[in-house]
Amino acid sequence: MADEGDILTDINPDANNGGNGADNQPQVGLISQYVKDLSVENPNAPKCYQWNEQPQLDVQFNIGSDAVGDDVHEVTLKITCTAKTSQGNLYLIDLAYCGLVGIRNLPDEHAHAFLFAEAPRLLFPFARAVIADASRDAGFPPLMLDPMDFSALYQQQLAARAQQDKGEGANPPAGNA
Repeated sequence: MADEGDILTDINPDANNGGNGADNQPQVGLISQYVKDLSVENPNAPKCYQWNEQPQLDVQFNIGSDAVGDDVHEVTLKITCTAKTSQGNLYLIDLAYCGLVGIRNLPDEHAHAFLFAEAPRLLFPFARAVIADASRDAGFPPLMLDPMDFSALYQQQLAARAQQDKGEGANPPAGNA
């Protein structure tokens, strides 16, 4: 059967098929994920539990990435949730949820897209659960954040940056030097 090219029994692969033993194929993977920082403030407890006004929610996201090794990056998904009424703040939840991402043999533009679009997409469901548990543990209904399209947000950021760069190039600085 090995003579017929059966891949199940052919244990001597052809060296001309790219099997040179070198580690040169693109590899990306999520190594670990963890809560790096979590702060829950409930500044007006217990009187806030008597308030009947519907709170105004403000949710802010920020994504960062830092190289921690040659092939390892720490991606941070920072989420800040604030619930306010006219009577005062109900709660403030500040979460930094991180993932260690291993990237090898990937072009920079693809690595950047993975770090700022795909990795946050992978981390978000877990960060969402931490936020829901934190608001519930503070004595409020769980805050269930809606799913987000991090890829679309990434594309919007790239387009905005390109537009900004194009605008800066069109108007050279003026003045007397």
